[in-house]
Amino acid sequence: MVKVGDKAPAFTLKDQEGHPQEVRDYAGQPLVLYFYPKDDTPGCTKEACSFRDGS
Repeated sequence: MVKVGDKAPAFTLKDQEGHPQEVRDYAGQPLVLYFYPKDDTPGCTKEACSFRDGS
């Protein structure tokens, strides 16, 4: 498991528009990846808003 402060392994993920994003493109910059299980559910919406607001 990767811990806060660890170097991330090389990987690629698709962004919200389906474009590939490589973690190496963000080297030396803070990077936060936010995963959630399901769209349009009250719990996920509340969690996403809390994440956005820094709560």
